Amino acid sequence: MGVTAETPSTGGRVTRYLASAPPWLFALYGGLSSFAVYFAMFGYRKPFTAAAYADAAGWPFAFDFKIALVIAQVAGYATAKFIGVKVISEMRPGRRAGAILALIAGAELSLVLFGVVPALAGPLALYLNGLCLGMIWGLVFGFLEGRRLTEVLGAMLCASFILSSGVAKSVGKTLLLANVDDRWMPALSGLIFAPLMLIAVAALAQLPPPNAADEAERVRRAPMDAKDRAALFAAHAPALILLIGVYVMLTALRDFRDNFSAEIWSELGYKNAAGIFTLSELPVAAIVLVGLAALMGVKDNRRAVAFNLGFVALGFVLLGGATLAYQLHVLPPVWWMILAGAGLYMGYTPFNAMLFDRMIAATGKIGTAGFLIYVADSFGYIGSISLLLVKSFARLDIPWEGFLAGGAYVACGLGLVGLMAAHRFLKTL
Repeated sequence: MGVTAETPSTGGRVTRYLASAPPWLFALYGGLSSFAVYFAMFGYRKPFTAAAYADAAGWPFAFDFKIALVIAQVAGYATAKFIGVKVISEMRPGRRAGAILALIAGAELSLVLFGVVPALAGPLALYLNGLCLGMIWGLVFGFLEGRRLTEVLGAMLCASFILSSGVAKSVGKTLLLANVDDRWMPALSGLIFAPLMLIAVAALAQLPPPNAADEAERVRRAPMDAKDRAALFAAHAPALILLIGVYVMLTALRDFRDNFSAEIWSELGYKNAAGIFTLSELPVAAIVLVGLAALMGVKDNRRAVAFNLGFVALGFVLLGGATLAYQLHVLPPVWWMILAGAGLYMGYTPFNAMLFDRMIAATGKIGTAGFLIYVADSFGYIGSISLLLVKSFARLDIPWEGFLAGGAYVACGLGLVGLMAAHRFLKTL
């Protein structure tokens, strides 16, 4: 049986073919094209974090220049998430592909600006970069949500931000080792990823919309106005507030590990190993991808919400357990980073796709998962900025790896409590 019951009369030849393609072929095409778009997006977001920026000429503050850059980019990302609560939930499907390309062009221009302006204006350039990139996820996931295959498609998409961050930093580190100036390295990295981005967006734009069978199982997805958004949030406010609190901790700790992995790996004895960024994330992606794809087998949407929460809880347990084993010298440093990363992403990824998609389906009301994803992301990145500020200004003389370990214990404890409380509220879905 094909993905859809009938072939749409609109769209190009590829769209019409995909409408009646076997499910495995549709999943492969949609998953790989969305993976490629977001994979390429990281080529504009993460390469700069491979540089130390220890001697930034013209930087007048005692505050570390790289931390200022990271905070500025994350602040831009957070701003975009707040804007995206409205924009993503109201975006018409036909405008998504053009919006992605326009935002990527803006991100690349901001990286060129970063190479041109004096150090004092560098954080502004990175803020603009984050502002452009912060809505890409919602635009890409908009092509995938509300389908019977959303778990598989979403798992492949989520694997992209696990793998791509490491690859992007490996590309950045390789350029630095080839003596590319650290201020121009990010823009050059963006150009390297540009051909893949163009091809991938063109491919993703060919996906047909969800069909009647998808809508019957997962509810029809449509743009939401302010009244719709307020009604959905109010109906499930206690559970959503708890889940957002859990997600804030996951986002903050994931971003810390991601943005300062160069410093953490250096402390662990891997200062000039460019490939370690990629190699350490491959098993992380495999663990998370298999676990998330398995959720497709749960047909009942309410049960699927509970299974998603259980998957997040397992992530917290793995995060805390791996950290304890490392500090007891049972686990070597490389495996600690791998398993802690797997735990973080097991907790983080369901919020970006499957959990909120299934919540919308369980409510039985027309809407879009992008709205809930962006509400959570908005506060998640505020948490990320807050953690960076604590590390920088609280005068905590703690090594990077020690700070990550302490954060893992806090997130594990509070996260499990928050999930259990949210599950009680969600039983009424």
